[in-house]
Amino acid sequence: MSTLVFFKLVAIFVVVALGWVVGKAGWLGQNDPARTLANAAYYIFVPALLFRTTARIDLQAMPWGTVIAFFVPVLTLLIGVYLWERRANRHGSLPAAAPSVRAISATFGNSVQVGIPFAAALFGEAGLAIHVALVSLHAMTLLTVLTALVELDLARARRTAGHSNAHLLKTLGRTLRNTIVHPVVLPVIAGLAWNLAGLPLPTVADEILATLAQAVVPLCLVLIGMSLAYYGVKGAARGAVVISVLKLMVLPAMVLAMAHWGFGLSGLPLAVVVMMAALPVGSNALIFSQRYETLEAEATAAIVFSTLGFVMTASVWLAVLAWLG
Repeated sequence: MSTLVFFKLVAIFVVVALGWVVGKAGWLGQNDPARTLANAAYYIFVPALLFRTTARIDLQAMPWGTVIAFFVPVLTLLIGVYLWERRANRHGSLPAAAPSVRAISATFGNSVQVGIPFAAALFGEAGLAIHVALVSLHAMTLLTVLTALVELDLARARRTAGHSNAHLLKTLGRTLRNTIVHPVVLPVIAGLAWNLAGLPLPTVADEILATLAQAVVPLCLVLIGMSLAYYGVKGAARGAVVISVLKLMVLPAMVLAMAHWGFGLSGLPLAVVVMMAALPVGSNALIFSQRYETLEAEATAAIVFSTLGFVMTASVWLAVLAWLG
């Protein structure tokens, strides 16, 4: 592992530790400040990041073959974990949002804080360009799919519990509205519409959005530390270990198999997509779990465990890629 990536990981753990100290000391008060920070991220900073990204992305320059080779196995695992958890939770032992929370934890990588310096250090400018192309669609794709799934599950749970007497069509309409008018999906749709209209972002608007977007990374890292202080890992370690194995070993293996033997990728594009898949769990998994008040401790532990595990598993996947030539 390069020195640049190592120091990046050290910085991440230091900021997370700072968040833990803040949570333990109660410096932000005792009235659930972690949830307040999560809501700030979900309703203010993440939407700004998503809108700016989708409004500025150059759709014509995207390496679509490489993008598809990455997202097909990622979405396959996402749906697989979701369906497995839906079946395991058919008796309602966990909240309705649990399958979606575990699905995002098993597939959503830390593509910015760890991924960008990692790609830059290992693959240079050419590899970083491919990585950034994947990053530009990463949150948009996974969060949009998962938002639709979790809103359907919540609507189904309300009907089962008898809290909604609405006709099925009305329920579907409400679910569709909740999915679209959402702090993740709506800025993505708006950003794509702006992009397709061929309109440049005004300089002032772009600067405002860029300023808001810069807060996402430090805020999320502090939130992870505070969540560790509040929830701990007791009772969540087993699930977090399973999620870490899925994220660090199963997902990159699926991407490698499908991208190399299914889509014929090799060389630099193959290396970039495999290492993108091999990244540890990203902080958006915790924001998502906080949003739906489900499995926050497990999501937090999965982020920490997988980031620690990445130090070892990254070397394994780089050795596999070197063996493939």
